[in-house]
Amino acid sequence: MKYTHILFDADETLFSFNAYAGLQRMFATYNIDFTQADYDHYQLTNKSLWLAYQDNKITPSYLQITRFSEWANKLNVPAQQLNDDFLTAMTEICVPLPGAIELLTKLKAHAKLGIITNGFTQLQARRLERTGLQEMFDWLVISEQVGIAKPAVEIFEHTFKLMGYPEKEHVLMVGDTANSDILGGMNAGIDTCWLQHPGFELPQGITPTYKINELVQLQHLLGL
Repeated sequence: MKYTHILFDADETLFSFNAYAGLQRMFATYNIDFTQADYDHYQLTNKSLWLAYQDNKITPSYLQITRFSEWANKLNVPAQQLNDDFLTAMTEICVPLPGAIELLTKLKAHAKLGIITNGFTQLQARRLERTGLQEMFDWLVISEQVGIAKPAVEIFEHTFKLMGYPEKEHVLMVGDTANSDILGGMNAGIDTCWLQHPGFELPQGITPTYKINELVQLQHLLGL
């Protein structure tokens, strides 16, 4: 196989990330019936915060607190507590995406595997433990800990250093978010594989090495 080191994004690449279900579960503990309209309103703030975070314009703590500030005022509960409760709920409902376990099991025999994620520390390690997948990965690189988020080249350079600087032509980045995973891999000079979910298109100027619609296709691309 061409690749000796394969890096994965986490949310919606290896693991489901149904934020609406997680928010419903979390708010139910506060006796709130969290509706689709509530979610759409939440996303108006949350999406813009994530874009700013990917551009390294705001800190992870600012994102996590600000996205719950409005609800914190309504419920008279600290925004940090709501955020912690949300991440706990997301851990509880998380499952691997279809084909993820089979893909990782086959890849593990041929390459060293890592995760490089803009997701938050509180969720990542607990989720790996809960799904039993922590032994699959040699590296778990979390932007919150590194201090810089994908697509910045610095987080990839940090990862390469952890990996012992493998030849870049033997490193592959796999992810579902073109503006962070694929652009980040391109910035770092490595091959990329975009997992395209329904309704998403590539932004102009972002060109992955490979494009797949489900994880099993990556197995076939790599000859596994």
